[in-house]
Amino acid sequence: MKKEIGVVGLWHLGCILCASWSKLGNKVIGFDYDTSRVKKLNEGIIPIFEPNLLEIIQQGLNSQMIRFSGDIKSLASCDFIFLSYDTPVQVDDLSDTTILEKSVEDIGSIMKDASILIVSSQSPVGLCRLLRNRLKEKKSSLELVYSPENIRLGEAIQSYLNPSRIILGTADSVTEKKCNNLFSQISADILSMNLESAEVVKHGINSFLAMSIVFANHLADICEFTGALIDDVTLGMKSDPRIGDKAYLSPGIGFSGGTLGRDLKVLNQKNLEIKGNAKLFGIIHELNDERKNSIIGRIEKILSKVNGNLIGILGVTYKPGTSTLRRSLPLEIVKILTEKSFQVKVYDPKADFSELSYKPKFLIASNIEEASNSVDILVLLTEWKEFRDYEWKDIPKKMTNPIFFDTKNYLDEKKMISLGFNYYSIGR
Repeated sequence: MKKEIGVVGLWHLGCILCASWSKLGNKVIGFDYDTSRVKKLNEGIIPIFEPNLLEIIQQGLNSQMIRFSGDIKSLASCDFIFLSYDTPVQVDDLSDTTILEKSVEDIGSIMKDASILIVSSQSPVGLCRLLRNRLKEKKSSLELVYSPENIRLGEAIQSYLNPSRIILGTADSVTEKKCNNLFSQISADILSMNLESAEVVKHGINSFLAMSIVFANHLADICEFTGALIDDVTLGMKSDPRIGDKAYLSPGIGFSGGTLGRDLKVLNQKNLEIKGNAKLFGIIHELNDERKNSIIGRIEKILSKVNGNLIGILGVTYKPGTSTLRRSLPLEIVKILTEKSFQVKVYDPKADFSELSYKPKFLIASNIEEASNSVDILVLLTEWKEFRDYEWKDIPKKMTNPIFFDTKNYLDEKKMISLGFNYYSIGR
């Protein structure tokens, strides 16, 4: 039997949940404190780009399977309510849980008897237990569970509806059974555990991925120095079944977006509380932060050989498949380059530059040709498919110096060299 589902928080995660659960045949009510965002969503205007998101939201509105409201009382009839605010991350990568705590306070006042709040927002370990206690102070029959989001930007709906597994943290067996029934609409194994375990699973996955990225970057530097090729090295490593072909071993500019950093900070904080001098998670975070300086240093070294100053940047969103610039490491690299008095032109297929809270010192190009014209170097920072599919043969002639620095090893090295580029990459 399909459910009436509420979703609180309507930015990236919340919009994905609204689209996904309506696509499964449930009636969905989305709520946000930002009434202007609610108004736009009801008009079919989404706050962030994600493949297929706009189409599914519009279909849901037309079929009345989705509606959006700025009145939290509209969620009072829901059997399940998802808390889906993208947990804000401060500049130091610490979580700001204010919006989550406020939401639980408000939701708890309107939830019907025996309904369940499912926290999908990233939760620092221990927070869900605290929020559950606050919810039960409102009404003892209410329950809270933690099911961390499993979406990948750029393929979020696909990854949400086709997960490798669903993590479910609960505090009692009756609630677990109800949630198993709800999530049975998605074809995936459900791994049930307590609230704290589910929180640490999310921290552990993201921290492990962060460590893998830092590891790959350092390994690539050694390859470059010794004459080894990072592609061959990672291929050989992945052939070991203890590592596997899906291992996160792609070198580049480091991780960004705040998500991985946030989980590293949580685990580092807990380690310090327990041991006093634990360092692992903090060191991973520090090493990743240093990576951007290494990339900028390489750009400066390349340009010094040709006495160049004009840089064309390809891609500034922190991942392909999204429009957001929040906590984008490519954008951070661009800002540092402009502060060093380099002239910079930027092209990104989907970046929402209206998100910027400052007037950019870089020029925004409308296409690859404009970004390439008269520059001394092109630097690929975000691996958009458009760049891989593009015919590059005429671009070297447009550039003052036909230098291409592929920080993601994304393009075909031999082909780019054959077209006339001086091609630089990572770990080769």
